[in-house]
Parts: sequence; C-alpha cells; structure tokens
Amino acid sequence: MFKVVFVMVLEANYSLCTTVPLQLSSRAYSVVPTPRDSGEKDMLDRMMRVDHAGEYGANRIYAGQMAVLGRSRTGPLIQQMWDQEKKHLQKFNEILAENRVRPTALLPLWNIAGFVLGASTALLGKEGAMACTVAVEESISEHYNSQIRALMEKDPERYTELLQVIKEFRDEEMEHHDTGLEHDAETVLTYI
Repeated sequence: MFKVVFVMVLEANYSLCTTVPLQLSSRAYSVVPTPRDSGEKDMLDRMMRVDHAGEYGANRIYAGQMAVLGRSRTGPLIQQMWDQEKKHLQKFNEILAENRVRPTALLPLWNIAGFVLGASTALLGKEGAMACTVAVEESISEHYNSQIRALMEKDPERYTELLQVIKEFRDEEMEHHDTGLEHDAETVLTYI
C-alpha cells in the first residue's frame, strides 16, 4: 500500500516533465554535464526532477514520522535516516539550481501527502513507520537503478560524476530499506 502511493506520486511527477528550450552554457558543471542537444537536456531534466521529488517526498515522510515518533526510542533511528535524506535533498536542490531545472509542480501536494503518509504510518507504531520506510526506499532505489542503467547505456564516462552521486544515494536508500526490515517492518499486517 505504501509503495503504491509513493510510486503514483513519483510517476505523476515524471509525467509532468515538460520540454524546456535548450540553454547551452560554457560554464563548468559540478555533476551534470552540459547537454549536447535538447533530447539530452530533456532526459537529464526529467531525471533530476524525479530525483528531487523523491528526495523531497522522503524528507516529508520522515518529518511526519518524527512528529509522531520523535520522542520514542525509535526517534534517533528515524532522525539518522532523515539526516541522510536532508543531504540528498540539498544536493538535488543545488543540481536543479545549477542546471536551471524547475522542480515538479506537485511539490505543494507532495509536501502535505508525504507528511501525512509518514505521520499516519507512524501512528501504527515503529513497525508501521519501518514498513513505510521499506516501501518508499525500495521505490526510490528502483528509480535510481533505472537511471543508472540509462546513463550507463548512453555514455558512462560522460556521466561519471552524476552516476557517482546517484549510486551513493541509492546505496544509502538501500541501507534505510534494510534498516526498516531489521526493525520489524514485516510484522505490520498491511506489509506487502
């Protein structure tokens, strides 16, 4: 259930990606290379927009979980995962700004929906929060894996730095996924 809601929001964000006129730049890039053409720009913009939306949503989910479980014994564990998500979101905020990519138009909805998803699953207790974490982190990891495959097929040397960021974040998302499993996510009756 949790994964279905999260995937629906990510897919909606993906479908809202629109074509943006190509703006080539002579400046050096930090992570994303200067696009060669409008097709490459569209692809990279979509990836960055989806990644930003996923990290934004994950941040709001952890904020909701902390609102309910922040003072419990589970609070420090959730806070640790949330701190990594904050780092991911900060990086994608920088990438969007550097590359003049607008965030998804669904951020206001995702702001509320993410918090409600996190808080409502945390009301089920630690196990509910961890089941949500497992589903969300699995979904984000799947998106990252798809992007890694796409970039590797295109030109792995050209996208070295971007691949490094995506792989690092994917690995941390999988750590969160595994942490959720280690903390009884599968004991929730609604766990799928």
